[in-house]
Amino acid sequence: MYYVHKLRDTFRMPPEYFDRNIEKVATEILKRKYEGTIDKKLGVIVSVFGVEGVSDGAIFPGDPSTHHRVEFKMLTYMPFVEEVAAGEVTELAEFGVFVRIGPIDGLVHVSQITNDFLSYDKKVPAFVSRKTGRNLKKGDLVIAKVSTVSMKNTVKDSKIALTMKPEGLGKLEWITEKPRTAQKGQQRRKGRR
Repeated sequence: MYYVHKLRDTFRMPPEYFDRNIEKVATEILKRKYEGTIDKKLGVIVSVFGVEGVSDGAIFPGDPSTHHRVEFKMLTYMPFVEEVAAGEVTELAEFGVFVRIGPIDGLVHVSQITNDFLSYDKKVPAFVSRKTGRNLKKGDLVIAKVSTVSMKNTVKDSKIALTMKPEGLGKLEWITEKPRTAQKGQQRRKGRR
């Protein structure tokens, strides 16, 4: 889920920026400091914007820079357990698929993709069901539910587990298709007429 937070911080403005617009400098410095990082309480910091309330600068002995208090907004993404998210399959491995949800990838273990038995076909590459003919490959759009979240200090070290097994989840094509039992029942009724 995406959130907007309003924060206060200080930033250090080096002398080479003194001739520039202070709000633009503040935005640039805060973006470098925060964007792409993780705050364990707020989530992945996607964007810094809305810089306002830049204070007059303070100068400290031995430091030619000015130090300013500032208020700004940030857009963050924090996945929560039981949250349902749409995403794109970004990578396949023998043990499962990685799905991009927001600015971070989650793992759907092969046992959590569908109730069908799937095998990984390296040639395609895709996960394929011999029974139903369903397949899942890179670039497919899916709907998954967050099972576990472990936010660490970096996006790379954070772990999100997803599932697509419950009804109403999975590859978009699977969600819109009629259940196989209903299709068989309709075929039998048509044949009796």
